[in-house]
Amino acid sequence: MNIKLIQVLVDNESWILPYAERLLVQLRKQGYQTQLCRTLAEIKEGWTLLLLGCVNIVPQQTLSLNKFNLVIHESALPQGKGFAPMSWQILAGCNKIPISLINADKDADCGDIWLEDSIQLQGHELHDEWRDLQGKKSIELFIRFINEYKEITVKKQRGPESFYQKRTPKNSQLDIELSIKEQFDLLRLVDNKHYPAFFEHLGQKYKLTISKYE
Repeated sequence: MNIKLIQVLVDNESWILPYAERLLVQLRKQGYQTQLCRTLAEIKEGWTLLLLGCVNIVPQQTLSLNKFNLVIHESALPQGKGFAPMSWQILAGCNKIPISLINADKDADCGDIWLEDSIQLQGHELHDEWRDLQGKKSIELFIRFINEYKEITVKKQRGPESFYQKRTPKNSQLDIELSIKEQFDLLRLVDNKHYPAFFEHLGQKYKLTISKYE
């Protein structure tokens, strides 16, 4: 019996790692062989490679090791290619965030689309909460692919494209001239540990953390 090998590469954002591990547990229960990779060097010949939280293009030589190479991207492609698409859309006031499962390609976020869905927000979710919804939906989308790929019609990306720029710690800066209400969506994006909200006043820099009052 040929047991199919599914590999998941998490080479960057630590927040997605628990969800990758949860996904691999589900796949093993379905009878697949699995491997979690943290570097390109760990990827070996197999059936499917899923790239999670990866910000660099994977070389074609590496992609050739697996039949399917997939990426999850949170936008209505080809709109919203690039970095941190979910953060930028939350900042723009969006509560329904598109999410796509696509082929990994030689260019970022340009691959054909396998599946599309959305992440529904209420508008109050802070960083860890919307990240949790994102992680769970990523698992759900990939499990759908595994169970349904033979029946899925893959489609090309069509229409005008747009790109999001990489977010940096500077993007967590608050404007002291604006109200909390005006900057609430920005406060929803900040990670209290890794890129907290801050403001500058009278030559000093101040850090703010945010959490829900229980």
